[in-house]
This record gives sequence, C-alpha cells and structure tokens, in this order.
Amino acid sequence: MTATVDAVRALADLPEVGESVDRAREACTELRWHNALRRRIPQAAAESRVRGARASAALDGAEVSVDVVRELVVGLTSWPEEPDPLERALRGAVQATAETEHARDLVLTSPAQALARLHVAVAGSSAGVDLSPDAVGRPRRDDEVCAELVEVGAPVPALELPARLGGLYELVACHDKAPVAVVAALVHAEIATMRPFVRGNAIVARGFERALVQAAGLDPTGVCVPEVGHLREASAGYVGALAAYATGSADGVRLWLTFCVGSYERGAREGMRIADAVLAGRLGEF
Repeated sequence: MTATVDAVRALADLPEVGESVDRAREACTELRWHNALRRRIPQAAAESRVRGARASAALDGAEVSVDVVRELVVGLTSWPEEPDPLERALRGAVQATAETEHARDLVLTSPAQALARLHVAVAGSSAGVDLSPDAVGRPRRDDEVCAELVEVGAPVPALELPARLGGLYELVACHDKAPVAVVAALVHAEIATMRPFVRGNAIVARGFERALVQAAGLDPTGVCVPEVGHLREASAGYVGALAAYATGSADGVRLWLTFCVGSYERGAREGMRIADAVLAGRLGEF
C-alpha cells in the first residue's frame, strides 16, 4: 500500500500534472461555494447527471441533445422497446450516471461492489441482446472477449484481471493520501484499459470516476460534470489520451493525467454554468 501511495504521489509531481491538479481543485472549490448551491444542490446535481449522461453517451458514439436526455430521465419520453446499439449506449450511460448516486456511498469502502453495481446499471437492461445475463456485474472469464476500445489496445487477459482489479482497489484506497484528482484519473484509465467486463467498460469507468470524485471530496456537491470535460476535447482526444496511458510510458501517463485532471476543471466550469442557470431559473435554456 505504501508503494502505491508513493507511486501516485510521484505521478502527481510530474511536469504539468501538479498545475492541473491545483487548477481542478480551485475550480471545484469555487463551484462548491456558488450561491445556488446553498439550498438547491439536488436540482443542480440532477442536471449534472443529465449532462454527464449525455456526454458519456456521446463519448460512446451516441450523440443526442441534452433535452432528449432530460426527458428520458424524468419519464416524459419512453425508451424504445427494441433499441438499436446507439440507443442501448445512451440508456446505459443514463442508467450508470443515475446509479452513481448510490455508488458514491460504496466506492471508497466497497469498490468492487460499486464497480459491479455500475456494470449492472449499464448492461442489465440489454442483457440477452448482445450480452448474456450471467455476464452482468462480474469480470470477464477466460472464454469471453471484449471488443471495445480497440483503438486503446488489447484488453487485459481475463486470467490477469483479479490482480489488476486488486491493484485498482489499492488505488482507490489512496484517496486520502494523494491528490484525489490524480487517483480518480488513474482509476478511470485502469478500468478503461483493463476492460474487466465484456461490454460497457468505458461508461462504467466514467461512472466510477464521477462517484469517486464526489465521495473523496473533490466535488462534494455532485455538480461538476467530468464527462463534459472529457468530451470538450473531442472523443478522439479522449481515446487518444487513453491510448497514450496504455503504452505505460512516462509521457503517455503524463498526457492522460493532464487531460483527465483538466477535465475536472472543465467539468467544474460546466457545473458553474448549471448553478448559474439554477439561480436564474433558466435551467432548460442553455
């Protein structure tokens, strides 16, 4: 455990990473003290989940408007009975982002359970379509293949997943001993590059990250929208940064960390826009 903490702290000291951490922390602190969040955190946090789900789906290729996502979330629009692949991606993103409300209570103390619950949220509704029901909520077996994020590189072989997941949980445990932004960025990249599940890994990674930055105190209000921060640099930038991380090189890891930690700063700015709209009573107008 000490070695893991030392390694995370060393990464936080890489050129440009420390400055990104400081900016993200300052932006999230500014958001935390916004006037709208004195009494209206639930409303702002709900809109953050809407915008986070929309951005997470877009990163998986399902591009829809914020209004469409909001209507689906509140039940004004029904989900199609026979969804196509993009509609399944959108539903998975919406359900996983909603599940982060519960996962944030588990992510620090029972990260394995939080990971499983997020995967159930992503894949449960479409099990039997292109994923068997018994593959939902558990890591891949040796005879199962993950065909996601091929641009990032090959996923970790199933037989190596127990050790890699153990390392992931050790990373989570560093949240109070190293910068939360760096821990969350590393956890996100580890899930996305190892790909523990047959399907839904990227959405799970973003949901776990959202829950972690909230539970560990970087974004206690839940109004920051890190998914928008990832999307603002375009999906190619997101996947490219993950691919750089997957190389394991110092430059590749630094590139991912500056990209991902920068997403928390960008996400906090989106949260400020949400809070401004809540304060002005114009939430559906931007």
